[in-house]
Amino acid sequence: MRLLTRYILREVSSHAVLGGVLFTFVLFMQHLSDILGLAVRNSASLGDVCRIILYMLPNTLTVTIPMAILVGILLGLSRLAADSEITAMRASGMGVLGFVRIVSILAIAGMAAGLVNSIWLAPRSAAALLGLESSLKSSQASFEVQPRVFYEDLKNYVLYVQEVKPALGGASIWKHVFLADLSDPESPHITTADKAVVVNDPGSANALPGGADGATIRLHLLDGTQHQVSASNPGQYDISTFTTTDIPLQTGVQNGTRVSRSDTPIHALSLAEVYQLSRVAPKDAKDFSSRPFLIELNSRFSYPFACIVLMLVGVPLGLSSKRSGRSTGIVLAIALVFVYYLTSLVGVAFAKSGKVSPFVGVWSANLIFLVAGVLLLQQLSRGGIALNIFASVGQWLGRMLERMMSRDEDGPGAAERVTMAQRLAIFRATLHIRFPLLLDDYVMREFVTNFFFVLSSFAVLFIVFTFFELIGDIIRNRTALVTVGEYLVNLIPYIISAVTPLCALVAVLVTFGALNRSSELTAMKATGISLYRVVAPVLVIAAVLAASLFAFDEYYLPGANRRQEALRAVIKNKPAQTFLRPDRKWISGQTGSTAVPAVTTTGKSGRIVQPAAAGEPARIFYYQFFDSNKDVFANLTVFELEPDTFVLRRRIFASSVRWDGHNWIFDQGWQRTFAGETVGTYEPFAVAEFPEIKEQPSYFKKEDLQSQEMSFAELSDYIGDLKQSGFDTMRLRVQLMKKIAYPVVTLVMAILAVPFALSMGKRGSLVGISTAIGLAISYWVVAGLFEAMGNVNTLPPVLAAWSPDVLFGIAGAYLLLRTPT
Repeated sequence: MRLLTRYILREVSSHAVLGGVLFTFVLFMQHLSDILGLAVRNSASLGDVCRIILYMLPNTLTVTIPMAILVGILLGLSRLAADSEITAMRASGMGVLGFVRIVSILAIAGMAAGLVNSIWLAPRSAAALLGLESSLKSSQASFEVQPRVFYEDLKNYVLYVQEVKPALGGASIWKHVFLADLSDPESPHITTADKAVVVNDPGSANALPGGADGATIRLHLLDGTQHQVSASNPGQYDISTFTTTDIPLQTGVQNGTRVSRSDTPIHALSLAEVYQLSRVAPKDAKDFSSRPFLIELNSRFSYPFACIVLMLVGVPLGLSSKRSGRSTGIVLAIALVFVYYLTSLVGVAFAKSGKVSPFVGVWSANLIFLVAGVLLLQQLSRGGIALNIFASVGQWLGRMLERMMSRDEDGPGAAERVTMAQRLAIFRATLHIRFPLLLDDYVMREFVTNFFFVLSSFAVLFIVFTFFELIGDIIRNRTALVTVGEYLVNLIPYIISAVTPLCALVAVLVTFGALNRSSELTAMKATGISLYRVVAPVLVIAAVLAASLFAFDEYYLPGANRRQEALRAVIKNKPAQTFLRPDRKWISGQTGSTAVPAVTTTGKSGRIVQPAAAGEPARIFYYQFFDSNKDVFANLTVFELEPDTFVLRRRIFASSVRWDGHNWIFDQGWQRTFAGETVGTYEPFAVAEFPEIKEQPSYFKKEDLQSQEMSFAELSDYIGDLKQSGFDTMRLRVQLMKKIAYPVVTLVMAILAVPFALSMGKRGSLVGISTAIGLAISYWVVAGLFEAMGNVNTLPPVLAAWSPDVLFGIAGAYLLLRTPT
């Protein structure tokens, strides 16, 4: 292989690897939280987690390999064109086909890797992932029950525990247990116990019918009572006490965390199986049963061959970039990736709907880009208007970038810089400080320019991927483009919030890497300026960005998130979203120390007044329906328990309960009081009032809101409300702490990036971007792990949210202090 061939291949290959890692990282991030959650909950061992990641990668690589080839060709050739190396090569007699022949080596290698991946590796990985998920279902019975939270992920049971204490041997000790058997939802059987010991019994997962969908735990209850009532005859009521008893509980299907895609089963089929199923003759003209397999069969070959067609388009565009360099390469890469996958997804959507054949739908993008590539190569050899347009656009982008980042003192920005220097002098004189100086202004401008350039690039990239994700729903539901555009606009604030720390990291690496390569940093240190003094303005800007990000997340982002979630529901053709949770039929009452007043009932013999017991009981409500508009319950049961012993004191049932503006009116029901092991009183009623039940209708109208749709104060109040009602708030408490900890990541990333930027020497911005990706992956993995540990109560919310910041901040400060000044 000639030296020139190796040189060009090395240039495009390095950019291709970087682009592949970046695209794979972006697509894989959405699954990271679920995977780390499996590890933290002990549902999967570390080996299983690694296997899940390896099994998921081939399916992602099917899409990212063609992307990487295109990015590598565009960025690599654009860099060579910007340095006039392409001009020198062509002047030496190297033609367009020579570049195609060299770059095609990379494209053919990518196509071969893609074919091996899509035909052999990806199906096997998908099948292995399905098998691993199936085996993990029976190992996820080790759930975490939070104190004073209703746990409803049990088959036909609802569990409520006042206190949970960990014990040895994988067991937990529960104190004051309330267990409702909902085999008959109209008259649940209630079991209360002073203590209970829960032990996992995964070996019995298949002992129960449907054991493949869940696992079984054994609940050992101590010193308790069981209550049973007949729905047809409420006068029949049985109470039994026990010293010890065992109850098997089967976990529900919802415990299993699913990390595979919904279409994974068809991806798990071998090529021969897909081919056989695609050959099944349709029964009639409306029989499309074989169409998904035809689409899958064509897709397994179309994506690998995309490496070739994207190469044909990338070579002429990369060679014609001229002075614009990487800036044009990045823009063209994002634009071409967007156009290619948009065309591909539209074709597949038409193929699924039967409007075009599977071959035409799947291969349409390849055919269009093949024709475009041949025409562009022809115009590059002979000259033509199409490439002239691309070249003009590239030169315009180059001039814009040079205007933004120009360092020429005699350029158009000289007068403005003088004005800035005067403004800085006035600012320092007013506050009697020595910051910022002219050098600080120079460093800050470089950092801010790089920051906004990187922020814009990431925002466009995320918007493109989001559009890819929704294109099927847009076509299927015929969503108006105005709605899609409005959604993407309202999505930008969320993207800005999500990528700001990463953009700060990249901007610091690029800024100080450029200062180091141009020896400007050496000149600064030679004048006696400490490295810490040079870094200070960037850290100040990073701190300002962190404070601004918190204010942005607090005051603007929640409203934008609510708008984009509503628009996303429209795009996906979901019904009008309601924030009320009708499935929450269990709720604990308000706590307090107010004495219980007398109870007034109207029975068959007239109005009856009964004295109430002293002391405020623990109250639990269970209902089958609640009309939040009319404030009416159907089949409401109220359980009142002794707060100290958790023994059932009273049970009230009414077929209908309504709010009259002051009190709840109970219609057609009964109440029972209990004295130890016996029924104290039993009183049926037609109408009754219980003034001691102070919970107003608003208490039962719990909203199901997302943490990113609330400010810090709103989320704090929301958590307090849900916690009092017996709902699990652990995840929300972690998110509450993250609302403060997350903006600080911007400053942490800036501190961490400085020593890495200075250690790169003159190796180029490509190394800096690679370093940024590595640091970002490390941080998000660690942050995801700590967040998952907080979600399952392994760590307190404060530690779960702040530990990544503290760890990476300490690491960055240590490396910065060790850097020669």
